[in-house]
Formats: sequence, C-alpha cells, structure tokens
Amino acid sequence: MFKSSKKFRITAVLLIAGCIALYLYIVPNAYYRKGSGRDAFIEKHWSTDTKPSLNIEAIMKAPWEKYVKPPDEALRKMLTALQYKVTQEDGTETPFDNAYDKNTAEGIYVDILSGEPLYSSKDKYDSGTGWPSFVKPIEQDSVALKEDRSPFSVRTEVRSWYADSHIGHVFNDGPKERGGLRYCMNSAALRFVPKEKLVEEGYAEYLPLFN
Repeated sequence: MFKSSKKFRITAVLLIAGCIALYLYIVPNAYYRKGSGRDAFIEKHWSTDTKPSLNIEAIMKAPWEKYVKPPDEALRKMLTALQYKVTQEDGTETPFDNAYDKNTAEGIYVDILSGEPLYSSKDKYDSGTGWPSFVKPIEQDSVALKEDRSPFSVRTEVRSWYADSHIGHVFNDGPKERGGLRYCMNSAALRFVPKEKLVEEGYAEYLPLFN
C-alpha cells in the first residue's frame, strides 16, 4: 500500500513537471510570434490551410533545435568580418559581389551558424538586385519576421529562427505568379549544401525536393 502510494506521488510530480516545462516552452514562443508580427504576416501572405503540421520526431532529431549561440568573442573568431557584420550587426553585403547571387546549383541554404535549413534552390530566382532572392522559405516556420523601422522606411526583417541571425528582408515585389514575395538574403549569412551532400550532412529529409 505504501509503495503504491509513493509511486503514485512520484508519477504525479513528474506529470506536473512535464506540463510546466511544456507551458514554459509554448507560451514564450507564442508571445514572440504574435509580438513580432510573424503570425499576421503569414495570415496575409499564406493561406491558412498550407501551414505545416508539427513533426515531433523531426524536431527531436534536428541538431539546430538545440543550438546555443556562443559568446560574442567566440563568434568573432568563428565568422569572417563580413559574416559577423551581417548576422550580428544587421549589416548588408555588397550587391553583385557575393557568393550566392548567381548560384544555380541544386541544394538548400542553411544558417551559417546553426545550420538550420532556410531556403531551397527550387524557390530561388534571379531578381536582378544583386542578392540571392527566394519566393519563400523552405518551410513557413523556418524564419522569424520582425518589423524593421528606420527614419525613412518600414521594412520586414528576416532572421533565422534558432540562431537569431540577421539574414535579410522580405519585400512585396516578387514574382506575382509565385506568391508575390521576394526574400532578399545576404550570402554572408548563409551556407549552401549541394543536393549531393544532403544525406551526408544530415539533411536527408529535404532530398525529395530534388527527385
């Protein structure tokens, strides 16, 4: 009787702890999404029935889900001066003089720090702006959107979700037949993973995009 009662109390405590942990994860993320304007942007530009379902198994296996940003001193050693300026100081690289503007190879583009998947070459197009441009992220929840106000304009900034790197901006002047958006990115914030290396580098789930 005593043993059964003790086991019940332990089970109850573990269940309560699990619920608290789940609450602490869901609420801050929901608050961030709403406060950043991300949900409003998705509702405006994506139909509600195309939102991806939560794939728990994929989330548990994704290494970028566990990414922890290193201290600033370490980041300065890991990144080139341009990569640091773009990702950590919200800088912009020179147009037409960057790694991926004219890249036409098949593959995916990931965050330079965390490796989280951001864009597919299937959604890349030549916008003529001098920066790599995409009509959409590889998945709707791949990037975070944030209002970017300057003295002369209001833009929508695009940041990577887990590394929180500044990667570019999104504009409403993309190809109309493909949704009308232009995700204008900085090559310095990205790393390209060719189709042939997707399995080797841990991105096998994206290989069907190119079959």
